[in-house]
Amino acid sequence: MSYKNITVAELQLLGLGKVKLIDVRTDAEIAHGFIKGAEKLPLHLLPVRINDMDKKFPTVFYCQMGGRSAQAAAFADNQGMADVYNLQGGITAWVQSGGEVSA
Repeated sequence: MSYKNITVAELQLLGLGKVKLIDVRTDAEIAHGFIKGAEKLPLHLLPVRINDMDKKFPTVFYCQMGGRSAQAAAFADNQGMADVYNLQGGITAWVQSGGEVSA
């Protein structure tokens, strides 16, 4: 495994504008709110869209709690993406730390 698990604090240090955020939750989950600036890409569509992604740009995957995004990060890493992260605790941890969500 060469993707990295990062905390909300580490994500904030990286800077949201310096990474691509990808929300791998379902549309129904995303309807309850998402991290501003995130690209919506449900996990089941990742294999279809992986070749459209910039493999060198730092990419952070997140979901509700961190499980599906860990799968996404592992898959992306196996497909040759260079700088891949999984947000530990997902959007739940983001909200608990005071992070803003968009509707």
